[in-house]
Amino acid sequence: MQTKFISILAISTLFAANAHADAFSFSTGDPDFRIATGSRPGSTGKIEIESADDFVLTQNTQLNHATFTGLLAGATLSDIANVNVEIYRVFGKDSVNPPSGRVPTRVNSPSDIAFESRESANNSLSYSVTLLSANATAANSVLNGIHPIPNQTTGGEGAVSGQEVKFDVDFSNAISLAADHYFFIPQVELNNGNFLWLSAAKPIVGGSGPFTPDLQSWIRDENLDPDWLRIGTDIVGGTAFNQAFSVSGVSAVPLPAATWLFLSGMLGVMGLGKRRKAAA
Repeated sequence: MQTKFISILAISTLFAANAHADAFSFSTGDPDFRIATGSRPGSTGKIEIESADDFVLTQNTQLNHATFTGLLAGATLSDIANVNVEIYRVFGKDSVNPPSGRVPTRVNSPSDIAFESRESANNSLSYSVTLLSANATAANSVLNGIHPIPNQTTGGEGAVSGQEVKFDVDFSNAISLAADHYFFIPQVELNNGNFLWLSAAKPIVGGSGPFTPDLQSWIRDENLDPDWLRIGTDIVGGTAFNQAFSVSGVSAVPLPAATWLFLSGMLGVMGLGKRRKAAA
């Protein structure tokens, strides 16, 4: 009887642990320096700006690490005060629908509000920064020119230079996400100057390879909130961008169907045997 109980317990535990963990990673590849876009939390004298680019999860996944690359314009490493990472779902999840109509479209944009967030200020993430180049230049930029229709297409704000830096971020509390389509948003607060997130090739080259649909990057500031603009199509015009980032962690892979059938059968047989013995 004890042996049977232990066997049932063991199989039940295995039955409940319905997946095994595989390493997960996604990357858009290295910066292509076509554009750099503001992304920062609000602070004294500076309104919040959010730049977003997308990734897809095909299984339940826990993200524990991320990277992103950008420029410190008019700033140095010592000016970094805080780092945030936000995860948004795709509109119309977490959103008011229909939207306000202040932007050309909300189709395939980030949702109105963040789904998950972590920040160094409350120790839910830690980060390190690597200086890649003391002087790098992006051909175009978006920082202040974020306007509702009909003034959304500014062409961008021109070339911008600064220190090229890569942030490595660890989440002290892993971000647990179901299989779905998401947007990744990094924000860097500086005591001086501006952080601008660098673009990456679209379609993806040298990263994890293209995926479908690979949406273009979006941006908003707190004056446009809750709406978003496409950095390429709406603001610059006639193009589309990805942004330079990666996310990694572990994904839960379901057990094969044959294993499920075997475990179900074993539990059924043992349960039936137990009932017969009790009846006797």
